[in-house]
Amino acid sequence: MKRIIATLTALIIAVPAWAEIEIEEVTSPGGITAWLVEDHSIPFTALELRFRGGTSLDDPDARGAVYLMSGLIEEGSGDMDARTYARELESLAASFSYRATDDSVSISARFLTENRDDVVDLLQTTIHDPRFDQEAIDRVKAQVISGLKSDQTDPSDIAGRHFAEMAYGDHPYASDGKGTIESVSGLTRDDIVAAYDNVFVRDRLYVGAVGDITAEELGVLLDELLVDLPATGKPIPDKAEVTIDGGVNVVDFNTPQSVALFGQNGIDRDDPDFFAAYVLNHILGGGGFESRLMQEVREKRGLTYGVATYLVPKDLASVYLGSVSSANDRIAEAVEVIRQEWARAAAEGVTQKELDDAKTYLTGAYPLRFDGNGQIAGIMVGMQMEDLPIDYIATRNDKVNAVTLEDVNRVASELLDPDGLHFTIVGKPEGLDG
Repeated sequence: MKRIIATLTALIIAVPAWAEIEIEEVTSPGGITAWLVEDHSIPFTALELRFRGGTSLDDPDARGAVYLMSGLIEEGSGDMDARTYARELESLAASFSYRATDDSVSISARFLTENRDDVVDLLQTTIHDPRFDQEAIDRVKAQVISGLKSDQTDPSDIAGRHFAEMAYGDHPYASDGKGTIESVSGLTRDDIVAAYDNVFVRDRLYVGAVGDITAEELGVLLDELLVDLPATGKPIPDKAEVTIDGGVNVVDFNTPQSVALFGQNGIDRDDPDFFAAYVLNHILGGGGFESRLMQEVREKRGLTYGVATYLVPKDLASVYLGSVSSANDRIAEAVEVIRQEWARAAAEGVTQKELDDAKTYLTGAYPLRFDGNGQIAGIMVGMQMEDLPIDYIATRNDKVNAVTLEDVNRVASELLDPDGLHFTIVGKPEGLDG
């Protein structure tokens, strides 16, 4: 068994070169659409199934149900309890993993060709006949609650919760998809079953497959796995109304180092200016040690070990966030420097050298994302969910290179909002009141 698992691990990282990735759209006899990259050089396949909606589908009085359900779905199915199920999966040298986010629930499967039929049978039972035994519910619920208790003492998690509440109001994004200690404690098996029914439906399904499987074989596999799912489910919530006012909100917390989450309104992924904003973010705060904020806040002043910014274009809202931590007696200076750099970029833009360096990095780093069959399958599913064209991988770097200095500086002046930049600070910062 150890030898088989070692072989599987080796195969996971053996993938076609980035430039050779050719995506084919496949439609099963039952009408399920998937994107496929065939690679018969190794007897291994990665399958990614993703259902739009995620923890945003929770009923208001059952927050955390989708997240808990995603942790329970591998805890036995059909006539197999959790232990029997785990032994069966191990015997097949396969792996299944499940992930719930604000916007999706994902199932990732990895398997050898020689075991494909048995793996598909097990996955089919997993998806269609989860047991949700009370013993498993109690055990996994306790694990989630333990994590939530830990989050209550983590300054970064505290900052995230407070910022989300401020930004998203009464939308599901405003609260942790894992739920609260109170809400998770009250979840019943009926809540878990309802969450399962809300998530696993065909009209919000996206599929990617990479490896030793043909289009015809994939079509048969998909129908066996998924064609019997309900056609539709609970409606996805409306878009969030993002409200971010400039200023500072201090959350008192006994720690020698304050943690700040800062942000403003963002830009949607399908906005024509998204790539200009993406390049701008790399220059301002997303480019590691070469970014302006890292140079100004860390290198020149030694106020932090790290500061970073990132675009967050979710399905139902888009924000532009950043994070920094600093000693309580220095966080006020860090905040002021970030504000100054935000305002400078908005007013003056960036230089041609900064733009050229950012393009070189972003285009050079892109191929490194394709370092495994599973990663490629996940990228393809993400492309489908974002309604990107099937040739996006081949054209993405062209879109980065097409960004001009005029584009970036125009977007900097339009997107960056120094007055609307909000800081949520957890700690005991000196010189800052909120």
